[in-house]
Amino acid sequence: MIMCTFKIIAVTNRRLCHRPLTEQLERIASVIRPDLVMLREKDLSEEAYQDLAEKVTACCMRLGIPCVLHTYAKVARRLAWPAIHLPFTLFQEQWMEVKEFNACGTSVHSVEDAVWAQEHNAAYVTAGHIFPTGCKPGLPPRGLDFLEKVCSAVDIPVYAIGGITEKNLNLVRETRASGACMMSNLMKI
Repeated sequence: MIMCTFKIIAVTNRRLCHRPLTEQLERIASVIRPDLVMLREKDLSEEAYQDLAEKVTACCMRLGIPCVLHTYAKVARRLAWPAIHLPFTLFQEQWMEVKEFNACGTSVHSVEDAVWAQEHNAAYVTAGHIFPTGCKPGLPPRGLDFLEKVCSAVDIPVYAIGGITEKNLNLVRETRASGACMMSNLMKI
């Protein structure tokens, strides 16, 4: 397996921002320059998500940062956007229909999920949650051993997600993960 450079993925959550999301993305780009932005705003209606996606994808193109849309495959099709990330249950339902995207990734919560995703043409997986996170209150983290097991089970890139901060990022770097997804820290800088 060829290892790629460790990547940082900025996962959005506009509710955590102190400024409009596009302004926050510009700030993030000036501070850490993520390798990818994942527009994860699952609480929006499809129409509201499309309105936001139009602004965010334009912002990302201006910044020269790739962007992947999340959950709403129909929006990605309407915008002719090449990349989509689906929650695992949606990926299971739609994997045949999303083959037209240049890249389709999914979130996994077990080694079996990751293997299934790879067998059904996922370009990558996010595996988590690795550390305690406010996004999953009361749910114990799966930890670094889980992350290692997922990385060992598949040949596609695996990105750690969940509770990743500057303080524990090096622990993720020491695994075979291809990168890490960060939300809270980035949405608040």
